[in-house]
Amino acid sequence: MRNSFGDKAGVRPDASTIDGRDSRLSRSLSGTNLERAGDYNLRTVLQVVRLNGDTTRVAIAQLTGLTAPTIANITGRLITMGLVRTAGRIKGGRGQPALRLQVNPDGAFGIGLNIDRDHLTLVTLDLAGEVRSRVTREIAFAMPEDVVAFVDAMLDDLIVEGGIDRKRVLGIGVAIPDDLGRITLPHQPTGYDRWNSVDVATLLRALPWPVHRDNDAAAAALGEAEYGTAFDNPSFFYLLISAGLGGGPVIDRSYHRGANARSGEIGLMPDTTGRPGATVQDTVSLSALLARLEAAGFDAPTVADLSGDDPRLEPVVAAWIEDAVRALTAPLVAINCLLDPDAILIGGRLPMTVIERLTAGLTAALDDVPQPSRARIMPAVMARDAPAIGAAILPFLDHILPSDSILIQTGR
Repeated sequence: MRNSFGDKAGVRPDASTIDGRDSRLSRSLSGTNLERAGDYNLRTVLQVVRLNGDTTRVAIAQLTGLTAPTIANITGRLITMGLVRTAGRIKGGRGQPALRLQVNPDGAFGIGLNIDRDHLTLVTLDLAGEVRSRVTREIAFAMPEDVVAFVDAMLDDLIVEGGIDRKRVLGIGVAIPDDLGRITLPHQPTGYDRWNSVDVATLLRALPWPVHRDNDAAAAALGEAEYGTAFDNPSFFYLLISAGLGGGPVIDRSYHRGANARSGEIGLMPDTTGRPGATVQDTVSLSALLARLEAAGFDAPTVADLSGDDPRLEPVVAAWIEDAVRALTAPLVAINCLLDPDAILIGGRLPMTVIERLTAGLTAALDDVPQPSRARIMPAVMARDAPAIGAAILPFLDHILPSDSILIQTGR
């Protein structure tokens, strides 16, 4: 299925009548007449069908600017490939009833693996963006061999549970923090720096599919851009609170990586309100919160303890939220002033109640700071398992969904 698409492009003269949400879709999903554009146009049409849920060839033409014959050709090929299915005709109106088109959820699948310092998560994802199966193991500082053992033990059952056709799996995406073995967190064991020399594709070489890797915060942001809030908030900053703290800037639904592919490193920013030399993630991270629980008398605390009813819990969480708001206020002001996003989204493995309290605290704090504009702070749509889900999307982006890089690839 990879890079097997080809088409002669055609374009409609005018799609300027589209407004509202459709206008935002049109700006990000327009077709192209450049050479080698057939692959891009096919991917773009598939994206339109996927995002609309139920659409017609006329509507696709309006959104993409491609001609009716081109749309008919591309949608026919997508149906033949099993990526799109017909769903009857729209009744009413004049003339021949329009054929309804929908994405075929079983047309393609991605597998996502999130490797972090406190857990391992595997998910399977279908083309419609539904998580078909998932499994998480709470394991502190998993070594490379632990990851291989986890995948070997869980993947076959996960595929069966999700009803996944192995022949339609496009690949496995891996979301893993940058500097996994270089940044020291509480209780990190000796030898964890082995991760610094691990190539993930080599580690998972026994799998029969291509392996794609990305930073965990970038994967979470990409997942939000593809299946979350991006068409209501096309530019956003994703704040991922995990064992560490990561960030991902998305501008007009495109992830901005920066010159050295290290954009969004909010966790490594100096915490100017904390102790000398402290970074923001020294306070705003799951590992920091769990360390506070441990100091309060919890024995080997985990994320599950954050949803418990232990009377020692509330004062610890309340104090952490207060300190997290303090540490994040200046960085979020900088994000508002420099990026001017539509929204700042908070995701990660915190319970939703804690994310909502942190959101409220940050909103109140930023209300008191003069700024030229201020983005709404809100929980991410994809908060739970966001890096793993975003990782599962990576094969889709490489094989069948639009990417600007397709237009400049040569020699294929």
